[in-house]
Amino acid sequence: MTRVLVSGGTGFVGRFIVEHLMAGGYDVVVGGRTPPAPAFFSRPVAFVSLALDPDIDQRVAFRDVDHFVHAAFQHVAGRYRGGEGDDPQGFRRSNLDGSVSLFQTARDHGVKRCVFLSSRAVYGDQPSGAGLFEDTPCHPESLYGALKLEAESELAKLGNDEFATVSLRVTGVYGPSGKGATHKWQPLFDDYLSGRPIAPRAGTEVHGDDVAAAVRLTLEAPLAHLTSRVFNVSDVLVDNSAILAMVQDITGSKHALPGLATLIAFNAMNTEKIRALGWQPGGLERLQATVRSLLA
Repeated sequence: MTRVLVSGGTGFVGRFIVEHLMAGGYDVVVGGRTPPAPAFFSRPVAFVSLALDPDIDQRVAFRDVDHFVHAAFQHVAGRYRGGEGDDPQGFRRSNLDGSVSLFQTARDHGVKRCVFLSSRAVYGDQPSGAGLFEDTPCHPESLYGALKLEAESELAKLGNDEFATVSLRVTGVYGPSGKGATHKWQPLFDDYLSGRPIAPRAGTEVHGDDVAAAVRLTLEAPLAHLTSRVFNVSDVLVDNSAILAMVQDITGSKHALPGLATLIAFNAMNTEKIRALGWQPGGLERLQATVRSLLA
């Protein structure tokens, strides 16, 4: 059975990856600072200590590991952009130096593939309405985006025929939260159902399980098909008004919807490359079903 080490496996996105890979027959090991709480996952999962610290010898975590999925990221609670708080040097040391150290350890100990969860934040400021392709020049506007881009570059330098490397540029991830947590749209739903004003806002969204499916595809694809080692992972371009229209329809709320955002000006991510590997996200239908389940 193929063994996959997932760093940050108890995080919001990492949890989807762990569950998806287990369902696909992988032997999954969660790497993190603390073991998952009992019943956090649908069934027991092995755990190893793993930290974003370049000064720690973490070879033992990679023993008998075939693939490494790096989903861990250290940040101020609830924030990614701006997640450095008042410690940008510590943020860099953990999330860049710590990540590169894990990449190097994985390569040096026989890991066959490494998948890094990057972000659309690497693209930064782009012309209004321009599509985002994997070869679009990147201009990150945040330290978060800059470090994700640097980590992509450092991982690519380590890649070879024996150590295949992939970076997934993931957009806003939605889906049910883990045990004891609230989903990311809870404040939005609460504001709307309470009648509070909501500013128009557009964004690209992708379900956490669809992100996990992209991870699995890049672990399983023949090397000849990984001609690109960077893939955009995005699904639906939607605004707050459209999401809350679903809430309105389900709940019967009489509150007014926010104004429409200008979708034509948004920089949508092109996903032709990951779709060529067989990726089929759930689209608007999955978004609607998820909103319904979150409200239930």
